[in-house]
Amino acid sequence: MQRFSRLDRLSIVAYLTLAGVTAAGLWQIDRILLRWLALGLLVGFGLLHSRLPEQNGSPQSRRLANLIIAAQTGLVLALIETTRIGFPFIFLFFILSVTVMLYNPLRLGLMWLGGFVLLTGWFFFEQEGLSSGLQAMAIYAGGYLFFGVITNALTQARLTQRQNALLLGELQHKNRQLEAYAAQIETLAVVEERNRLAREVHDSIGHRLTTAAVQLEGAQRLAANEPARAAALIGAGRQQVREALQDLRRTVGRLREPVEIELSLPQALHRLATSFQEATGLAVHLELPENACEVTSSQRLALYRTAQEGLTNIQRHAAAHQAWLHLACSPDRISLQVMDDGCGLLTGTPSTGFGLAGLRERAAQLDGAITLADRPGGGTILAIQLPIHTVFVPVQED
Repeated sequence: MQRFSRLDRLSIVAYLTLAGVTAAGLWQIDRILLRWLALGLLVGFGLLHSRLPEQNGSPQSRRLANLIIAAQTGLVLALIETTRIGFPFIFLFFILSVTVMLYNPLRLGLMWLGGFVLLTGWFFFEQEGLSSGLQAMAIYAGGYLFFGVITNALTQARLTQRQNALLLGELQHKNRQLEAYAAQIETLAVVEERNRLAREVHDSIGHRLTTAAVQLEGAQRLAANEPARAAALIGAGRQQVREALQDLRRTVGRLREPVEIELSLPQALHRLATSFQEATGLAVHLELPENACEVTSSQRLALYRTAQEGLTNIQRHAAAHQAWLHLACSPDRISLQVMDDGCGLLTGTPSTGFGLAGLRERAAQLDGAITLADRPGGGTILAIQLPIHTVFVPVQED
């Protein structure tokens, strides 16, 4: 914060004026004791002036400054009364006129100046009579007012400059905060986009490559004894690799999945089940609602990815013979269950992993939930439930 120093230019001028008044006043005093008394009063005036607080506009500094000014005024009156010399000691009121305007608002400062004018007029009335007193009073009043108003204008300019500096500092601080917030938001956006891309790559390309690996393993086992079936599996594996490559190109180029824009959810699930069944030989039973489910594109993609992840995990871990995809719709929610008749969770199906974590992130973003539990009678149930908050545009089915 910018502060006004006691030894700024105005203070230097004040002390120089005090020195000139002291020299001129003491020169006019004949008696030694009276001269020492006047010197003591003048030194006290200067010491009080040095104790003026920093001019910061606070009520505390204003009260202290007014007390010091009142004490200085008393010293000036004591000088005039004891020495009976008006000039040059009345010039001390010019110093006080500047001081009161430094620490007080204009109205209160003008009241102080009015008091100085009255005290000056009272002295000249006593010494020179009414006519001369009025003339001197008018002259000194003009001087007090001139110095006071100039000082007030200077003070207001300094206060405005200080306020502008404070506002500039606050503005710069806020700007730095905004820059920091913008950097944080950008970082979070990058992290979120990376997570989304990782989920997309894992759910789409990972699923297809897993299926292709299973087909190639089957072809390797059948190559010697059943070359026709091995060739068919190799062809199916090649097709899965091609589709994985297409998914990769779409993810990199448009970051969108065909199921999101080309197929309805039942159609996409039917295509997924058929492809998975052909690739693995595992029977997949579809249980789909008769009426079209009204879902958003984000919900449709989350449900589709859940089906993909569930079937992939069944192939990897469940040692199952059958799988089920059960889709159910209601006015307030939509749910999908991926079930199998395999070994269940206790014998190897992981309950955590990147794929399941990605599904949970998708569901959480849609205010939904993912659960993984044992299926009664054996196997597992992977389920996703998504709430329906608003009216959605229905998906058109062929």
